[in-house]
Amino acid sequence: MNADEIMEQEDFKRCAEFHGHICPGLAIGYRAGKAALAWLEERRSPDEEMVATVETNACGTDAIQVLTGCTLGKGNLLFKDQGKHVYTIVSRKTGEGVRIALLNGVMNLSDRHLNLIQKIREDQASPEERREFQTLHLNKGRQLLETPLEELFSIRNASAPVPEKAMIEPSMPCDRCQEPTMLSRLEKINGQSLCRGCAG
Repeated sequence: MNADEIMEQEDFKRCAEFHGHICPGLAIGYRAGKAALAWLEERRSPDEEMVATVETNACGTDAIQVLTGCTLGKGNLLFKDQGKHVYTIVSRKTGEGVRIALLNGVMNLSDRHLNLIQKIREDQASPEERREFQTLHLNKGRQLLETPLEELFSIRNASAPVPEKAMIEPSMPCDRCQEPTMLSRLEKINGQSLCRGCAG
C-alpha cells in the first residue's frame, strides 16, 4: 500500500485522531504496531491480553496504544525511559513476544527540517516557515509509511516481564493531604499513612 491508502485506513485514522496530527513519529509507531500484531498473530487487546513495553514517550507510543489496546489505565503499557524507538509486545495467551527497534538513520531529517523544528520550538518561525515545516513533516511521515519494514526495523522474538493483571484495590485518604490513595501506595512514616507525594 502507498501512503495515501494507508492514511485512509480506519486504524491509521484512529491513531492520527488520538495523537492529534500526522507526523514521522506517529508513522513509526503505526508501522511498529502493525508489525507486532502481524508477528504475534494477535488483534487489538480489549482488556489485558497483551503487554507493551515502550522505550520512548515520543509520538509513536500513541499509535502503539491505539493499535494494541495496551494502555496505562489497564496496566499493560509499561514505559522504560531509554529514549529509543523500541517496542516490545508480548501476548499473555501464548507467551510469545516481539521486539521492534528502529534502525539507525531511519529518522534522519534534512538540515532544513531540523532548522525549522528549532525555529518552531523557539517560537521564531514565520507563517511561511511553519507551512514549510508541516509539508516536510508530512512528507517524512509519508515516506516512513511506504518504506519496507526491513529497512525500518530490527524485528526479533523477545521475552519481557509480564506484570500481574491490574489490581483494583480500595483507597484510603493520605493523613497529610487527605487525597484518596491506593492502599498499596501508602507509606507508614512516624505513625502516619502518607501518599508518596507527601512522603517525599
